[in-house]
Formats: sequence, structure tokens, C-alpha cells
Amino acid sequence: MTTAVLSLGGNLGDRSATLHTALSALAGHGLVAASGLYETPPWGPVEQPPYLNAVAVLTGDRDAAGWLALAHELERAAGRTREVRWGARTLDVDVVTVTADDGTPVHSDDPDLLLPHPRAAERAFVLVPWLALDPAATLPGHGPVADLVAALPLADVAAVVPA
Repeated sequence: MTTAVLSLGGNLGDRSATLHTALSALAGHGLVAASGLYETPPWGPVEQPPYLNAVAVLTGDRDAAGWLALAHELERAAGRTREVRWGARTLDVDVVTVTADDGTPVHSDDPDLLLPHPRAAERAFVLVPWLALDPAATLPGHGPVADLVAALPLADVAAVVPA
């Protein structure tokens, strides 16, 4: 058994319906809890509309690759295409962390699945919903999520608005 933290977001089509559909699908895959939806500005160098984001915590009989496969399955079901890196998308699902049953964080340097997610500590759209969901959350190798949010630029945190 492992526990995974997934970050979900989308900025094309009916964003809310897409995220609710993905979160409903996760209920059949060990969903423990999910944050509310947050509207966030786009991240990255490509001009695009705002995102809706959420964070989900799941527990199940999967390894890290299994959580990544589930993330890709959700993206495919939402019609996700990968044409432009950091571009607009119907659904993006990132595996943020995976923790073994004994509480040990899973680390991966596989280019297809870096764990913990290498940019999660600097992304308010991941940290703010995660903190709302679990005030005691910790990002392995970086510390408490509350401390990470406090260290972000105030404007980045303020831009993550409950939807």
C-alpha cells in the first residue's frame, strides 16, 4: 500500500466539470480526500486562460508507476493532448508525492516520474490547495507545506482563489 498526492488542473473546456469527473473517477481508486477547486493564473511561458486546480490524496495497492499510469488514464479520459509543454490543457494530473505504508517517501529520478515532484515546492497552485486539505502535510525533502506556502511570494499565494 502507498499513499499518493496528486495535483489536478485544467484550463480548457468546462474546467469544473472536467475536475469533478476526474475526482469522481478517483473515488474508485482509493480517494481519501480532495481539496476544493481553486482558480489560479497560468504557470509557464505560454499565454493561456486561467486554471482550476485541486489536490487529491489516495491510498491503494499501487507503486509510483501505478499512480502515474492512473494520472495518464485520467488525462486521456479528459481528452488531453500533449502538444505544447506547459500549454493549455483539458486536464493535467501530476504525481506530487508517493509514500510507502511505513511513512517512507518514495524517491524517483526516472525522467518520466521525478519524485517528489521537482517543482511542487515553488507552485502555489499545488501547495495552497494541499495545505487547505491537510494542514499537517509535508513535502519530502522540502518540509511542511505550511512553511513552503509562507515562503512563497505573497502575490503568488493571493492569486490562488477558491472557486
